[in-house]
Amino acid sequence: MSIPMNSLCVECRLGKDLATARSLGDDATATAFARDHLALFLEMGPEENSAYFGARIEALFYKHYGVHPDRFREEKQESNRFVMDRLELLRSRIQSAPDPLYAALQFAILGNYIDFSALRGEVSFDVLEEMLDTALDMELDMPTYRQLCEDLSKGKKLLYITDNAGEIGFDRLCAEELHKAFPHVEITFCVRGGPVSNDATREDAEAVGIPFPVIDSGKAIGGTVLRLLGEEAKAAMEEADVIIAKGMGNTESLYGCDYNVYYAFLVKCARFVQFFDKPKMTPLLLRQPRG
Repeated sequence: MSIPMNSLCVECRLGKDLATARSLGDDATATAFARDHLALFLEMGPEENSAYFGARIEALFYKHYGVHPDRFREEKQESNRFVMDRLELLRSRIQSAPDPLYAALQFAILGNYIDFSALRGEVSFDVLEEMLDTALDMELDMPTYRQLCEDLSKGKKLLYITDNAGEIGFDRLCAEELHKAFPHVEITFCVRGGPVSNDATREDAEAVGIPFPVIDSGKAIGGTVLRLLGEEAKAAMEEADVIIAKGMGNTESLYGCDYNVYYAFLVKCARFVQFFDKPKMTPLLLRQPRG
């Protein structure tokens, strides 16, 4: 299972991608782009999700406009710098909280705001600065949090699948607290296999100083599409006792699989509002419904 695209996804993707296309060239090129965009959707099976579709759209931007797949590189670097400049302050807030691990999860989920694709044109570092002040007021599902802690107390390996650049800095802080709480657990980070949107790659993991082993998915896809994973990522999925999957792309591509996955993200699109029956920007920590 996954969370397949529906009419809301088509409306969202086509609208945002066409707006970008128009900004890059004339209407004739944008119309040709739109035709290819719709053709790709018609080629996809009904079970495919937006994460897989998005990677194919990046190829269209290159075909029609010569846009490099790493077109969000500047935003990614700025996002990483934003978090690193505040790392010690955030670490202090986390460690001063009554439950530092819970606080670290709050900040990690807040970091999912740094999404220049789903929140195209809406991301503001000024807004993010304000959000940091209220991060510890975030309410997460306590039964799910307790179950996560129980699974980690019994498990030996945790795979932490990242989402966006910048956000991965918050993930570093979260993983540090996970290591303190469960020092027997081996933590491995998994990033994207290549540039896609503003998702984190090995370069971003290095930029924020991830102190744990880092692997990549093997593909430049904004999610974790199991059939397309590289061998190293496949093995890590199989060996993990617990998987934390950040962001909507990982959620829509993994949801309902047979792994023990905990999803952590903000609801940022109409499809997720519909699917989870939650208002936009709701923070969610969910345990995997087993396939």
